[in-house]
Amino acid sequence: MMRPNALSRTLALALPLLCAAPYAQAQRSRPASAPAAANRGATQPAPTARAQAPFDPTGYWVSLVTENWRYRMVLPQRGDYAGIPINPKGKQFADTWQAAADIAAGRQCEAYGAANLMQIPERLHIGWQDDQTLRVDSDAGMQTRLLHFGSAPSGDAASPASLQGYSQARWQLFALVNTFGAPAGGAGARRYGSLIVSTDHLLPGLLRKNGVPYGARTRVIEYWQLNTVVHDRWLMISTEVRDREYLDGPYVYDSIFQPEPDGSRWSPSACSLSS
Repeated sequence: MMRPNALSRTLALALPLLCAAPYAQAQRSRPASAPAAANRGATQPAPTARAQAPFDPTGYWVSLVTENWRYRMVLPQRGDYAGIPINPKGKQFADTWQAAADIAAGRQCEAYGAANLMQIPERLHIGWQDDQTLRVDSDAGMQTRLLHFGSAPSGDAASPASLQGYSQARWQLFALVNTFGAPAGGAGARRYGSLIVSTDHLLPGLLRKNGVPYGARTRVIEYWQLNTVVHDRWLMISTEVRDREYLDGPYVYDSIFQPEPDGSRWSPSACSLSS
C-alpha cells in the first residue's frame, strides 16, 4: 500500500501531464483563421469627426447682436476699452495706434483674425471640407477658418502663423443616463455634446477697431453649442482670448448665430477698419 505522502507526490506530478494533453490538443485543433479574425476586430478605423458630430453646424448663419452693441455695430472711439482687460502695454499701443497708417500698409484685415472674427456682425457659411475638417467662411472680410479634428501637426513649420491661425477641434460628447443611472438609449440614440476649438499660430491683430491689440502668442479657446427651443435653433459660441502680452486676464465674449434657409442674403465684403 502506497503511503499518503507518496500518493500526494505522485498525483502532483501526474495532474499537470493529464491537463496538458487536452490543452495541447485544443491548441492543435484551433482554426488558423482565429488570430486573423481577432486582428480584424482590433484594426477597425475610428469614427470620423463628421460621423461623431452631436449636432449639425452646417448651413448659413447670421449674427444676432444681443450684447456689446455699441462696440460691434458702431465704430468705437479711441480710448473706449471697456470690457477688455487691457494692460498698460496694450493701452499704450492702442492710444498711439493710427488706422490710416495700417490701411496704407495693407493691414485692413487685422481686426478680422480668429480672436475677433466671431463677434463681427456677419453671416457664416459652415460646411465639411472633408470628414475631419470643418470649414467656416465669413462674408465680413471674406475670411476662411478651418477647424481640424484629429492629431495636430508638430512644430511651427507645419503650421505657419496666419490671420486665422491653426484651429484644433474636438467634440465633447455627453453620456445620457436614465433615472436609475444606467446608460440611456441604444446604438441609434441621439448624441449630445459641444465643440471645443483651440486656436494658436496667430499673426498679431486687433480685438477692437480702435487699436486694442493681441499678440503673436495669443491662444483662443471656443465652445460651440447648438441650442434648440421648439423649432428655433441658435448656434452659441463662447470665446476666451488669452494673451499675456497685452491683456491682464482672459477676454471673454459670446456670439449668437441664427440659421438662414439658404445663401440668398450672403453678401461678401472686404475688410475695413473704418466701418
